[in-house]
Amino acid sequence: MLELQTQTSTPRRIPVLEIFGPTVQGEGMVIGRKTMFVRTAGCDYSCAWCDSAFTWDGTGKKDIRMLTPEEICAELYSIGGDAFAHVTLSGGNPALLPQLGSLIELLHRDGLQVALETQGSRWQDWFLQIDDLTLSPKPPSSGMLTDWLVLDGIVSQLTEPGRSFSLKVVVFDEADLEFAAQVHERYPLVPFYAQAGNDRLHETEPARLLPYLLERYQWLIDRVMTHRGLRQVHVLPQLHTWVWGNKKGV
Repeated sequence: MLELQTQTSTPRRIPVLEIFGPTVQGEGMVIGRKTMFVRTAGCDYSCAWCDSAFTWDGTGKKDIRMLTPEEICAELYSIGGDAFAHVTLSGGNPALLPQLGSLIELLHRDGLQVALETQGSRWQDWFLQIDDLTLSPKPPSSGMLTDWLVLDGIVSQLTEPGRSFSLKVVVFDEADLEFAAQVHERYPLVPFYAQAGNDRLHETEPARLLPYLLERYQWLIDRVMTHRGLRQVHVLPQLHTWVWGNKKGV
């Protein structure tokens, strides 16, 4: 796994793999939201079905650029012009990077809202600055194990009036569904999203992928509707894969 740490000589620089958009957010609490993306490198997990494995398996290492917050903002505006008001920090796991706080402050100074998704394995104080924060603990099919004490601590620090955060679990099979119910029952007051997973990452034709994704979404809807442990749940597809398949940079 590629865990990038800040160099002492360049404490504000951020390892960036991609900056793209505007596009629609395909997942979680802000699904359908028009947004720009900043994808950072490095992750402390290596999920079996990760759709962004290039962020941590070494295959994208040559594409990493160490950018300052100012350089990232300049590129966001160069690509997106004045046609956006929302930026999503993605990965990998951006929660590995304490220096992201400087970027978030700069984005807010420009009147932009900021979203983040992370698995809930690391805390950063700048979580409290995120406008739309999604914690997405990984289910059994990922091959990863959730540290419940760490996740408990993060949820506790985020739980206060007026703060916008949610929990999301990607579901591929029955074991994942039961994990999702466990998460929902553990944190019943946190808005919860169950999302159908995509395990056909090598399919290059969106038209061939979509029927399969629709089938998986229908399966998840059917299972959630009859599950007593999943009562107050939003059931989502992975929207961007319905439109663009497994294409990067959208």
